[in-house]
Amino acid sequence: MKILYLIPARGGSKGIPKKNIKEIAGIPLIGYTIKAAKEVADSIDICVSTDSEEIAEVAESFGVEIPFLRPAEISSDFATNEQVIMHALDFYRDRGISYDFVVVLQPTSPLRTGTHIQEALTLIKEDSELIVSVKETDSNPYYVLFEEDKKGVLCKVKNGVFTRRQECPIVYELNGAIYVINAARFREKGYQKLNMTKYLMDKRNSIDIDDLIDFSLAEILLSQRPDAQNI
Repeated sequence: MKILYLIPARGGSKGIPKKNIKEIAGIPLIGYTIKAAKEVADSIDICVSTDSEEIAEVAESFGVEIPFLRPAEISSDFATNEQVIMHALDFYRDRGISYDFVVVLQPTSPLRTGTHIQEALTLIKEDSELIVSVKETDSNPYYVLFEEDKKGVLCKVKNGVFTRRQECPIVYELNGAIYVINAARFREKGYQKLNMTKYLMDKRNSIDIDDLIDFSLAEILLSQRPDAQNI
């Protein structure tokens, strides 16, 4: 199996300016994901897809080459991950390099490690189309999630009578850390139609940085990790 490890890192973060290269526990955020990728792959198979020369420079300082700067048409707020993945696959195909799988690693999951990636890869089967990392959700739709109907009445998102949360069916939430994508099925069907199977991660390592609260929590946990500065 030939695998591309794709790290999408757009420069135009709104919630946290320059989020992907903002230092967290003394290290630029993207550094944690590059380190995790290098634990399982050679640098030649790691691609940081960015539109930012500043991000590219930081990524290169962690020992990976930047094969291209992402074109403007797939760098806006409206660009999709599907477009970014297809652009990377096409870039390498045009140069005679064909990948069987793409592992998408978002920089906003700094507690995901090489061990997690390797564990997800062991789940690949002959018919695998998409393996996604998940955690057990804290917001179980059978218990604490409600939608408002036309009369303003709150109704449970999922029907069921449960007196304790522990009695509810287990529901999983994407944590954004790892996406293992069958490249051929992706080209045929597109991302949204791929059959998903799960790779389960714990809550601690599932933090996905979206705002400053997430950033602060991740920084505390990273500073407690024995290898935090060993990058």
